[in-house]
Amino acid sequence: MSDAEALNRRLLDEIAAADKLPDRWRPAFLAMPRHLFVPGVIWVNADGGGYTARRRDDDPAAWLEAVYTDDAIITQVDDGATPDTEPGRRISSSTSTPSIVASMLGRLQAEPGMRVLEIGTGTGWNAALLAYMVGEQNVTTIEVDSVIAERARKALAEAGVSPTVVTGDGTDGFQDNAPYDRVIATAAVQHVPYSWVAQTRPGGIILTPWGTAYDNGALVRLVVDEHGAAHGTFVDNTVTFMWLRAQRAPRPEPPADLAGAAESTTTLHPDRVAWENISASFAVGVRLPDVTTKFVDADGGSDDDFTFWAFSGSSWACVDVTDGASAHRVLQHGPRKLWDEIEAAYRWWEQNERPLTGRFGLAVFPDRQYVYLDSLDNPV
Repeated sequence: MSDAEALNRRLLDEIAAADKLPDRWRPAFLAMPRHLFVPGVIWVNADGGGYTARRRDDDPAAWLEAVYTDDAIITQVDDGATPDTEPGRRISSSTSTPSIVASMLGRLQAEPGMRVLEIGTGTGWNAALLAYMVGEQNVTTIEVDSVIAERARKALAEAGVSPTVVTGDGTDGFQDNAPYDRVIATAAVQHVPYSWVAQTRPGGIILTPWGTAYDNGALVRLVVDEHGAAHGTFVDNTVTFMWLRAQRAPRPEPPADLAGAAESTTTLHPDRVAWENISASFAVGVRLPDVTTKFVDADGGSDDDFTFWAFSGSSWACVDVTDGASAHRVLQHGPRKLWDEIEAAYRWWEQNERPLTGRFGLAVFPDRQYVYLDSLDNPV
């Protein structure tokens, strides 16, 4: 048994023990091991921020050990614009955490012979697993980055499978091979493209990470009906994927000039609306989908001294938190009072009996989509 095979079996045993690897998918993971698809240059967190390249050729054993841990692996930064001799700033492609890959494939309920559309080819590993299960001729996978797409085609061919790899915008789906029985996305969306619904058979399943500018971490499973709509519940809120490139959330920075901001105080700690409870942050994001947040540590303070920022358009708000304080200073600027809106959204969640994420669902129609609570006729 090779080192790679031994490490792969160890990882699969760990995932299975955590009840995240369906038995029926284990043969696919054994036949299509992860190391065949991870590129020779990966990126890791650098001291002081950013990302630095780690090369397989420099330390093959360390590279292989990294491949067979239950973690995501960064495979591209800055949309490929940064050479591997320089530090990267923003993750733009990765291979997902193996346990999440396995769990999502289990939720997809794909069967041999089903036609599957994958949005976000990445390394090609997920497409290879799907090809093993349903047949390579039944898998279509789309990658927006031409360099990544070509690398995936090569890795797939060397692994012995050749699904259809399309270089293009996943937002459009791929009509040529429709209709599909299953659609799976490996990038998060804020709005499910209706093309995915239109290209899926009635009764087919769409599984996609979903989020808002405020909270990115949910997974929704939609079923397409006979009237050209799709709806279903959020089945997880612990997965964080990069955004579909066409739907990336903004990343504003705190303003240098705080003059003119209205000042007040709050007794609501920001952790309660954006950190401590994933169902709370999900619900606030559903109510305020265009609001982006950022935590900034205080200079020279304790680990619990920080400023919470919220942004939307020309409006911003910040809450200064000092460890042990019962009230915190709030500054708000612009046409919207964002902290007031966040507090109101959090109170709405409390007043509705603090619903868990699984009580929410998503409905997608040709002309609109909305999140609902408990039933389709109760939009949030």
